[in-house]
Amino acid sequence: MSRFFFPELQGVEALAPYRLRTRWSTGEVLDVDVSGILHSLPELAPLLEPETFALVHVGEWGGTVEWFDSELGADNVYAWAKEQAGQPSHEMLAAWMRRNGLSLTTAAAALGMSRRMVSYYRTARKPIPRHVWLACLGWEAAGCKDGLPLSLPEKVA
Repeated sequence: MSRFFFPELQGVEALAPYRLRTRWSTGEVLDVDVSGILHSLPELAPLLEPETFALVHVGEWGGTVEWFDSELGADNVYAWAKEQAGQPSHEMLAAWMRRNGLSLTTAAAALGMSRRMVSYYRTARKPIPRHVWLACLGWEAAGCKDGLPLSLPEKVA
């Protein structure tokens, strides 16, 4: 994984069963619960043993969270941690863009910002400010496709 895209994982430690504390090149320290993924994939079942789970370490070049025969992509772990902390993740922004058929250029126009900033947010180079994520949700709720709506909907569910 390139340093240009996504933060680099610099440290990881096992906390309570199936919880990790991660340290990132952005300076963020994020805790993440990985129990859902461990229980959903049979190939990760060995990590459900507390002694095995405790052997977690950073993979080569900070691109993975690793155990001896298993690994999780650092970009996924970063997204899960952000979402569990109640913050928008680069994965959420990318899904919003896909859902609405937006390119970097059209997403930038919809949000009133530069294409470069949208790219930074989509690749997790910069954290997504809460107001930007709320703008994404509002744009979608208003049913925008080509620019701003003429009026807001009567009721947003």
